[in-house]
Amino acid sequence: MSQQLTAEQQYELQLHAPGEGGIVAYLLHRAKPHLPPWLAGIGTGLASLPAHHFWAGQAAPTAGLTLASVALTGATWWAGKATTSQRRLHSAITVATASTWFTAAAIAGPGAGPLGGLYFMGAPALALSWNIRQIMRRTPDGNAAGDGGFLEKVGLAKTQVLRSQVGPNKASFDLQLPRGELTPEDVSKNITRIAGALDVPKNAIRVNEDPDSASRVQLTVVPLDLLKNTIPCPGPSSPGGSIAEPVVVGVYEDGTPAVLYFPGDPEAARNATQLIIMGMTGSGKSEGGLTALAEVCTRRDVVVWASDPAKAEQTLGPLLPALDWAALDMNSTRAMIDALRAVVPARTAWLAKYGYKQWEPACAEIQADGSPGMPYLIGWFEEAAKTIRETDDDVFTGLAQEVRSAGISLVISMQRASGNQVSTDTRASFGSSWCHGVKSEGDARFVLDDDVLDAGAAPHVWKDKKPGYSYLVANGIPDGSWATPLRDYLSSVDYLNWVTVTFDDLRARLDPTTAGAAARTVDRAFTARTRYPLPGTDQPPEAPMTGHDDYDPDDDIDDYDDERDDYDSPDDDADDDGEFVDPEAELPPVQRVVELAPRPQEAPRVQLTPAQARQAMEELLEEFEDEGRTVVGPADFMEHCDRHGRSRSWVSGQVAQYVLAGRLAETREPGRYTIVSQSHAA
Repeated sequence: MSQQLTAEQQYELQLHAPGEGGIVAYLLHRAKPHLPPWLAGIGTGLASLPAHHFWAGQAAPTAGLTLASVALTGATWWAGKATTSQRRLHSAITVATASTWFTAAAIAGPGAGPLGGLYFMGAPALALSWNIRQIMRRTPDGNAAGDGGFLEKVGLAKTQVLRSQVGPNKASFDLQLPRGELTPEDVSKNITRIAGALDVPKNAIRVNEDPDSASRVQLTVVPLDLLKNTIPCPGPSSPGGSIAEPVVVGVYEDGTPAVLYFPGDPEAARNATQLIIMGMTGSGKSEGGLTALAEVCTRRDVVVWASDPAKAEQTLGPLLPALDWAALDMNSTRAMIDALRAVVPARTAWLAKYGYKQWEPACAEIQADGSPGMPYLIGWFEEAAKTIRETDDDVFTGLAQEVRSAGISLVISMQRASGNQVSTDTRASFGSSWCHGVKSEGDARFVLDDDVLDAGAAPHVWKDKKPGYSYLVANGIPDGSWATPLRDYLSSVDYLNWVTVTFDDLRARLDPTTAGAAARTVDRAFTARTRYPLPGTDQPPEAPMTGHDDYDPDDDIDDYDDERDDYDSPDDDADDDGEFVDPEAELPPVQRVVELAPRPQEAPRVQLTPAQARQAMEELLEEFEDEGRTVVGPADFMEHCDRHGRSRSWVSGQVAQYVLAGRLAETREPGRYTIVSQSHAA
């Protein structure tokens, strides 16, 4: 099947086609594209001879030729409105000049007065001007320069391209706008026209202003959507690292990782992050937030207090054992907010005592006087709209303003941060936003600034059709990335279980300063808070000593029993027959001894350490492989639970670890995995 050639390819083929007849024929062949203006000039001169013969000295033809000349010039100007202004003007001048000379030559004669000289000077000049224009329309490599028509068509006339950079799926152009005529706002307003001219989606075009010049912008075009496939979480980016290191939450369309920074950094002029996560139902905001929270739970110097009074364990479920405090109803959520208010002065006083201007990783280490360190604290509020609705519209306003200096970050997640749900002051207090798909551009403006939307951010285009697509506008992220789409990593339940179990030993425990302030403020709401056991164990993670932790709620029952025993009732001094019994009297002699059957003794259950349990799991996997099994799952390991002595959730976490290590591979069937031999896994 023959390939259809473009006009430019046809032109090049015409120029390079082999000629016959030697050099003269070759030159004539090369001159063909430039002959039409010359032939038009010669034809105009020859046509003036018979016109003069028939119409010389006649009034009617003179008037008719004059009107025809004006009409032809006007028609040329009208027909050229779809072309560039330069081409339109050039065509009108050529037609006006040629028609005027032809009219004069037809009436007075081609050789009358200066007409002959004007012909032999003007005709070649006009022909050469068209030849020059034709040559200048082509770059040295033979491609059409286009007369700058593209920029003019999209409303950016006189704009110059200073530099261009083209990648596999990204093209960037540095544009110099005409000073005093166009501004970066004019470019932003024409994004839709630019996208239409390039035949790409609107959110494939982004405009970034030059911070050093208001007359320069960078235009970025990303024609293909490289985020359309779900991206599983690749694992912790810094396992066991500090929360001061970036938290990786996804990947931008150009393949670079998308990160969040929680603590501030004075050297980088970065404040602590106070974050709003927003997105309509089905946009993937909860899954993205869960991935970020799981990444936080792999760090050594951070503690998380999280709330979800609407969905309870549905969202936070797998990570609950990794949280120091999980408030899953409104009463405990209110207590958590009160506790956060109370710990701010206690934490700032501690920082001042040890000479810290703000929280830094050294705060979490043992201090010079031997006192325990103070880890970073993150307050994470899922479904915050319910919390705000049932407490106060400004419940987070003052809190977000105060906690920044105390080594605390707040994160609130909701579907729509409208004025009916979040006050303007609250939105202003949260300097960072993570926006997923929303219903309208008006919704996007609740958390994205106008300059981000003008630069090309369009979450309302996605709605709930592209879960996980988002824009991240946060402290520490370059301004040029604010309008760049990213896709959140997706974390499986097995991965979340693995994070919970694997990093429990290194995960920070709440410091006595913070715990004491919380206990003094909300009392049992904090000291008796639910501590969720780790998968595979019956005990929750170790809690810090706060001065209130020696309080046991069962003590109230024991005290009540003691008081009841000490209470002297008149009836207690008599037996059933009404006889008085002397408690000091000796017991009567034994009359008969009854022997009972001995209680069977159960073999003591061996308690395996985590390392021994993992070794038992590895041995089971090797046995399955020796038996010829190719596909296994957590249920197969649970059939031999006496070998490892762990629960199903612990086994699921271990299976997830095998998947990450390459020892097992996922199959199409959920919960079933293919065994990978150790040689291939290594």
